[in-house]
Amino acid sequence: MQSLWNRFDRIIIFDTETTGVEPERECIIELGAVALEAGAETSCFNRLIRLPEGRSLPPFIVDLTGITEAQLAAEGVSQNEAAAEFCALLEGAGRPLLVAYNAQFDLNFLFYFLRPSGLAGALRKPRFLDALTVYRDRRDYPHKLCDAIAAYGLEGEAVNSHRAVDDARATVRLLEAMAAERDDLDRYADLFGVHPKYGVSGRKIASVTYCAQPYQRSVPLYERTASRQGGGAT
Repeated sequence: MQSLWNRFDRIIIFDTETTGVEPERECIIELGAVALEAGAETSCFNRLIRLPEGRSLPPFIVDLTGITEAQLAAEGVSQNEAAAEFCALLEGAGRPLLVAYNAQFDLNFLFYFLRPSGLAGALRKPRFLDALTVYRDRRDYPHKLCDAIAAYGLEGEAVNSHRAVDDARATVRLLEAMAAERDDLDRYADLFGVHPKYGVSGRKIASVTYCAQPYQRSVPLYERTASRQGGGAT
């Protein structure tokens, strides 16, 4: 991942577990992240977040994650506390990179999670990398995190458990494997691939360039974007 370390002081890989898929209406119930510096993990963050009063967990979320309402009530922290702890990961780094697998989804949830605490401005500092966009440039459908783990033979060291910090660490291993294959990850900073037919899902991120990502991988997405912009680098 040398191409990333040439540009960024700290890389934070994060994941969310939520009550649903609509960030304006649903809640984050678990937020996990690992911070890397100079290629090594320097800190780890994982919090369960209590449900707002009157909210309940859909049964399919309990089945998917194993997280229960009783667990959230007993072990969860407040949204404000978790938001402040997460933002602390971004402090002290001159050039942080925030990474997730399907980052458009997680960043939308993170924005609405941080906003009530007045902390959404912390997202202006980092650049963003979507590991899913990179993976779709490398391998055929299907493109779930578990598929990526299997495609790179990472089953013995990574697991898509649908628990936040596990999935964040799995994304770290995936990034390392993709960089070993071709270390052009820096070219995907602030470049998100979107479905050619359905476009962007959720709120657009101002600093991100969105580009239709076809299933046929003729050229990397950053070359496709550069040609549309007159040959400039992404």
